[in-house]
Amino acid sequence: MKRIEQLTLIASIIALSWLGMQAVHELGHAVGAWATGGQVSHVSLHPLSISRTDLSNNPHPLAVVWAGPVIGSVLPLLLFLIVKVCRFGFVYLFRFFAAFCLIANGAYIAFGPGRGELDTGVIVALGTPRWVMIAFGVLTIPLGLYLMHGEGKHFGLGEAKGKVSRPAIIFSLLVLVFLIVIELLFFGK
Repeated sequence: MKRIEQLTLIASIIALSWLGMQAVHELGHAVGAWATGGQVSHVSLHPLSISRTDLSNNPHPLAVVWAGPVIGSVLPLLLFLIVKVCRFGFVYLFRFFAAFCLIANGAYIAFGPGRGELDTGVIVALGTPRWVMIAFGVLTIPLGLYLMHGEGKHFGLGEAKGKVSRPAIIFSLLVLVFLIVIELLFFGK
């Protein structure tokens, strides 16, 4: 039973972090658009596809494209810090999420393709030097790895020998199901 609970917690937090990372990344694009006079026409956040934000008016495309990974990295980090200061019981789940977002956004920008319609291709096409994109990854990826370091015990790894918090499992699963339902109802393909 311990291993099933451990695997459930690990699988649910990874799935939740993936979907949550896409959501805050796209929120970043939307905020970037609104802040620069752009107009969002559609945000696609389907659990079985890669997220996307479409704009009908984008007067400042470079700011909008960078807002996705920047806000998508900073917002989860701020959420983790707020939860930590407030001493919420599952702070390690928020720490994992922040770390996941920092690593995912950093790796995407630093190592993503320099051509095409993905953010990285647009960033390069709009004149951002590749070294700036790599510098973003150099800042975010190590910070994410630092946040993840030593957190395995909360997920039943090492000396924890498979033991995890049942309330953490329930919390992670409930938030995951909630996010999936919201995405299916409001942000489908």
